Amino acid sequence: MCGRFELHSAFEIIARLFGLSGGLITLPPSYNIAPGADIAIIVNEAGKNKPALCRWGFVPSWGKDLKEGYKMINARAETVAEKPSFCQAFSRSRCLVVADGFYEWKNVGGKKVPYYIHRMDGEPFGMAGICNQWVSPEGEQVCTSAIITTGANELVAPLHDRMPVILPRESSGLWLDPAVHEKETLLPVLKPCPSDELEIYEVSSAVNSPKNDTMENVQRLK
Repeated sequence: MCGRFELHSAFEIIARLFGLSGGLITLPPSYNIAPGADIAIIVNEAGKNKPALCRWGFVPSWGKDLKEGYKMINARAETVAEKPSFCQAFSRSRCLVVADGFYEWKNVGGKKVPYYIHRMDGEPFGMAGICNQWVSPEGEQVCTSAIITTGANELVAPLHDRMPVILPRESSGLWLDPAVHEKETLLPVLKPCPSDELEIYEVSSAVNSPKNDTMENVQRLK
């Protein structure tokens, strides 16, 4: 599962790492991104990677209310190509959700203890995602999205049996390519990130509330 993440890297760094062409998004750093928030995604248009803002929480085309997205913040890699809510977006509207790290919780004696997971090299990464342009009954068009999860690697497994799909750079181009639709080609890239590429450590319980959005959320507990 991925229910909370953070992004603080400057747009210039993200643009360089992901080869973004044109466009600019103005999104302040957030150390506690929760479902329903606007998030930074990357899509491929006419062969070029471009940034965009999108609401976290996927609403299918037949959805009647944005609140339905709170039930679909994640899509499982094992079923995303077949589930009616997600299959069309999987085939034709894939994206990367940009993050510097994500949070997961461990149950210790009935208490939720938060941990922060990020790349060992400290660079932002792209989580495999799907998105769509949902149209409200009033005609308002809103980009909505979900993060794809897979089975946890050895590092994350003690906390949770699921984790977001963190795509390596060599797979990002394939994932974003709008000309690729076949699940036989796409599904193999939806696998756990190698444990040795990530670092995990305990952080303050302040992150348990989305209202707490400061850089202290990602600081290691002494």
